[in-house]
Amino acid sequence: MDDRLEAIRQDFAFLDEWEERYRYIIDLGAALPPYPDAVRDDAHKVPGCVSQVWLDVVSDARASDGGRDPVLTFKGDSDAHIVRGLVAIVLALYSDRPASAILATDAEAEFRSLGLDEHLTPQRANGLRSMVKRIRQSAEAALATA
Repeated sequence: MDDRLEAIRQDFAFLDEWEERYRYIIDLGAALPPYPDAVRDDAHKVPGCVSQVWLDVVSDARASDGGRDPVLTFKGDSDAHIVRGLVAIVLALYSDRPASAILATDAEAEFRSLGLDEHLTPQRANGLRSMVKRIRQSAEAALATA
């Protein structure tokens, strides 16, 4: 698994209380690079999220595999602090990975390993699933056109 997600997992293990973990999630969101205004539109907005969430994807067909398994890089943002942090976790899980690896990733298992399944409101959990659905659709589309 990606070093970024492993670092988040280790930091979570170090933090005892969920209040501390929520602050950490907010810090992860604050550390996201700025999201371009040009893709802060309805086409990039993730449906099914209570907060506003935007995801943008860039597909890179690498010559090493003949372009058959493009590497996808995601950028994301939200207008809510905790959700922006969840975006950061989703990006750590999926960004800069081949489309086939994205489709092979069990997001629910990864979120359970962090304890997110037990500590998110149902609305935030639905938003998280909506982000994963959008990312998986992007991976499927990238493979279909590769």
